[in-house]
Amino acid sequence: MDPSLDIVFAALADPTRRRILSMLLEDDMAVTDVAEPFEMSLAAISKHLAILAGAGLISQEKRGRVKWCALEPDALREASIWMQGFGQFEPVNLDAFERFLRNEGLTPEEG
Repeated sequence: MDPSLDIVFAALADPTRRRILSMLLEDDMAVTDVAEPFEMSLAAISKHLAILAGAGLISQEKRGRVKWCALEPDALREASIWMQGFGQFEPVNLDAFERFLRNEGLTPEEG
């Protein structure tokens, strides 16, 4: 397996990081806004964000004094293609992925 796939799957293995990704499906967010719903320090959230960025799943950009995070939707493409090799998986559909995360209670309800 491609080493970059190992990094993506390792990043996705953590429920906090999956929840962060589901939050970023909605829109770009400041790091402080990403951290708000979690009961952990900003430093801990920053470590999770660094892992997601290292896996190419998000990008981070400094705008003035604020660091913003954005989902990189193409980052899951390689993992999706690899899973398709088993013939059981469809390509990753981000809308369906978001619905799945909502059903699992990993993202806030719209409203």
